[in-house]
Amino acid sequence: MDEGLHANPSQLRSDMWSRIHQAADRIAAGDEAQRPTLTRIITDCLELVKPWERYFVFPGADLTESFLQRLAVNDSTVFPQLRRVERLLSELGDGASVLHDPLDLNLPLDELIEEARRKHYFTVLVADDLSPKQLEQLIAELREARGNDDDFIYELLQLSSIEDALAAVVINPQIQTVWVRGDIALRSQHPLRFFRRRADLLQRVEEHSRSGIELHGPLLAAAIHEMRPELDLYQTIEAAGTLTAASNRSHFRRSFFRGEHPAEIHMATVDGIRKRYRTPFFDALKRYSQRPIGNFHALPIARGNSVFNSDWISDMGEFYGDQIFMAETSSTVGGLDSLLSPHGSIRQAQQAASRAFGSKETYFATNGTSSSNKIVLQGLCRPGDIVLIDRNCHKSHHYGLVLTGALPVYLDAYPLPELAIYGGVPTESIVDRLREIEKNGELDRVRMVLLTNCTFDGVVYHPYQVMKQILAIKPDMIFLWDEAWFAFAQLHPTYRRRTAMAAAARLREELDSHEYRREFAAWRADPDDRLLPDPDKAVVRVYSTQSTHKSLSALRQGSMIHQWDEMFATDVEESFYEAYFTHTTTSPNYQIVASLDLARRQVELEGLAKVSNQLQMALEIRRIVAEDPDLSRYFRVLDPRDLIPAQWRESGVETYVPAQQGGLLAESIEAFRQDEFVLDPTRLTLYLANTGISGDAFRVGTLMNKYGIQVNKTGVNTALLMTNIGTTWSSVDYLLQALRDIVSQLDEDARTASMAEKRLFEHRVKRLTDDLPPLPDFSRFHQAFVHNRTGAGNMRAAFFLAYRAENHDYVEINDAKARLATGEELVSSRFITPYPPGFPVLVPGQVITPEIVEFLSDIAIAEIHGYRPELGLPVFTQAALERATGLASPQFHRVDPGPREGMPESGSPTVPGTGSQDPAPEPVPVPPIPAPPRHPNADQPGQAGPDPKTAPHGGPEEAPTRAPQPPPPPSGKAGKGKQPDEAGAAPGAAAAPTGKRQQAPESTPEAGPAAQTQGSPASASEEPEQEKPQRGAPPPPRGSSNTQPPAPAKLKPEAPPASPRP
Repeated sequence: MDEGLHANPSQLRSDMWSRIHQAADRIAAGDEAQRPTLTRIITDCLELVKPWERYFVFPGADLTESFLQRLAVNDSTVFPQLRRVERLLSELGDGASVLHDPLDLNLPLDELIEEARRKHYFTVLVADDLSPKQLEQLIAELREARGNDDDFIYELLQLSSIEDALAAVVINPQIQTVWVRGDIALRSQHPLRFFRRRADLLQRVEEHSRSGIELHGPLLAAAIHEMRPELDLYQTIEAAGTLTAASNRSHFRRSFFRGEHPAEIHMATVDGIRKRYRTPFFDALKRYSQRPIGNFHALPIARGNSVFNSDWISDMGEFYGDQIFMAETSSTVGGLDSLLSPHGSIRQAQQAASRAFGSKETYFATNGTSSSNKIVLQGLCRPGDIVLIDRNCHKSHHYGLVLTGALPVYLDAYPLPELAIYGGVPTESIVDRLREIEKNGELDRVRMVLLTNCTFDGVVYHPYQVMKQILAIKPDMIFLWDEAWFAFAQLHPTYRRRTAMAAAARLREELDSHEYRREFAAWRADPDDRLLPDPDKAVVRVYSTQSTHKSLSALRQGSMIHQWDEMFATDVEESFYEAYFTHTTTSPNYQIVASLDLARRQVELEGLAKVSNQLQMALEIRRIVAEDPDLSRYFRVLDPRDLIPAQWRESGVETYVPAQQGGLLAESIEAFRQDEFVLDPTRLTLYLANTGISGDAFRVGTLMNKYGIQVNKTGVNTALLMTNIGTTWSSVDYLLQALRDIVSQLDEDARTASMAEKRLFEHRVKRLTDDLPPLPDFSRFHQAFVHNRTGAGNMRAAFFLAYRAENHDYVEINDAKARLATGEELVSSRFITPYPPGFPVLVPGQVITPEIVEFLSDIAIAEIHGYRPELGLPVFTQAALERATGLASPQFHRVDPGPREGMPESGSPTVPGTGSQDPAPEPVPVPPIPAPPRHPNADQPGQAGPDPKTAPHGGPEEAPTRAPQPPPPPSGKAGKGKQPDEAGAAPGAAAAPTGKRQQAPESTPEAGPAAQTQGSPASASEEPEQEKPQRGAPPPPRGSSNTQPPAPAKLKPEAPPASPRP
């Protein structure tokens, strides 16, 4: 057991106790010949777990030591007690400590376990140096303070140093509350090697404590909050004079004097757990289901009468049971609430979710994150806004851009051609694209950066680093992070730093710090090539959308929107609510809402334990596949070196398979802190090329049909497996056994294959390694739909142009290849989206390239949205393109929808970064779009209107619109590896921007609605938002970086084994 390298030390401890149980079982069965060997195994295991038992209440260090002493004198009565301890530990953990006499062999074990489970147990960590007598007295007083009706029960675990306390909250997931004294020791007398290798927090606490300004207690509280923000922290104070000794008490729920009666701290402790346990909407729904209700409303299925009284669908009731029908209702009263206008239990549930995920506000959605993405895009963007978006984002984002009329500028993720997949978008590429737009005088039109974190294949961004650099160029940039697969990251301290909400909070904390202001002042006086945002001008505006159902315990379609936007109330509140009303059903499924509430409870009370187990299972699968001599001949789980090129792995981490069993290298944890991209270890991309089986055939024909194993996504030569918080060790074993069976069959086929069959197998392997289809890189928008200075595309115009049948046609795939070979230009009229992974390889208005056609003809995916093979590719007719080209320029002229605060109020716009002013072109006569009305709470306290001195967009005057621009010349076909400007942006001299945000009216009937109507006020039942402090206008942009990221190294698959039969 290597205590220094395990991802889930609690599980490792449990494994040691299981070995003790197995050895004790054999002794109890009378295996006298092996008794000395088995006794030595038990002794060795107890010696290994003894250092860890100091961090647990049961069995604890004292009881473990007594077992060792009894073994030393050959006390045979110890063996049945060891078996009993392991059973109690596996069933109850620390909760076994509440039993009166858990080692009494005369008491029925099952009855003891049932008794202990009647109340929810948690451990209270006491970070104090109480004497044994003082601790015993405190425990006795707290037990007297307990009531018989208490729904929670706890025991105390005392540790007397900061180092031990920090180790305990990482190791022991049952710790839910910490009582901290202000002056405990820093270092442990018996440190764990495990924690010393990972204790960066401890080092920071030690550095901070050298100043002598703060007591250790508040520093410990801050460190614990960073690792496990869900825990309740209380401070124990010696005397009233120490109330002012600490400068930071913000992490403590309350402070108590040591001499006070313990009943108060007992009630506060239990109340803190009760607050997290409470599920407002689920509790209300349960109460509603237990009431006698006469249903004279919609929903005949409510109360189940239409089902249970049926002669034909009664099996529905037998399958689902009674409760689901008792909880079905259309009512928003009687203790329930409205999702569209929450003011009761749903609002309280959303506030609890906001607390759990670290947002300013959280909103529930019951139509999946596809709708959540459209809500955010429509709520924040208006026609003509530019959005920098990874082309590989989920298709819902692209449809959201169509709905809003925002103009996408597609960003290039780094390619992995040997796997036929993409990675992430390097920050340098985003910065370069922004510089190009800035050079062309269009930076004021850029509204949002939209990225997926983590990607389908597990590539994880560093949101803090990305946003910090971009805010240095455009201080009011809005960020939307699609975290559909990353909701679980909040539950684990290693992952959490890579989430959008944690990064937003960290950014604001840093921008407000005196240290950063000094750093920025020094940088401004002597600039270097770093990008640092101005702390007086940067505004933190961050949103994330999460598919709660994908990685947490929520029903399908359960989703959450989290916002950390300092300008939400003054800039987007009304439009956000209008978008929410647009995409949210008036008949939400209450079971989905309740499951979101319950998923939040699990996050706050057992999230760390669940994700630690999930992570350990993934690492074990990686290790076994890599080390098994048979599995490794055909399969390989891809590592960071395979999916992230070295230039974005500053830590140098290449693999998650360490030399030690079950370990997660400390260097991997460091990679999560510093690398631009990391790989989520729980995303297991299984490389299949050496099997000769394609990803889709392996998923359907082998895993699903033969073994009943479901996987989510496949590539040409890969299959994506993943562990989650519901994965069990038995399912891990079943997966590995299935892979071994597949290997055995492949070997058997190889032994009996004819020469022709062997050649066929070798051909299939070669096709999956060397003859892969080209990646479908984004080419460019056709000149009829492109903004000639930024390359942004008017995808909305192209989308609605295809609504008339005479404007589009179909081209069979082989015919398309031939026509493209002659130089003919074909333009897609629809989204073409292979699913999974769910991002479009063609969007409306995009020029089709030979590489895209070849990719579509080669991929073995049955579900391709928008593509009917019997008809061919949907393309615009030449006549439709000619008509659209003649009307292209006016489509990009926007009118101001009303003031967006913070932009200059002068009549002539200023070119960003230059200060020069040019005369504005004559405006195109288009009808204005009215400004959205004020929210009904705008005049209430905390809902002040925009401050013209501090808001970030627009002014009271209406800016002129842009005169028609000539279309750019055709740029030909964009091959792989092209930079964004090569893929659609026509060169041109920088021109003066309009100085105000404008919208793009559609000029033709085919273009659909000319503008998005906004303005219906949100429900007056909403509680008013508190006014957010505003900051100044954006600073002048600074330097640029134009280095093109090199292509990743070619993946070198191992030579295939002997050729099996197909």
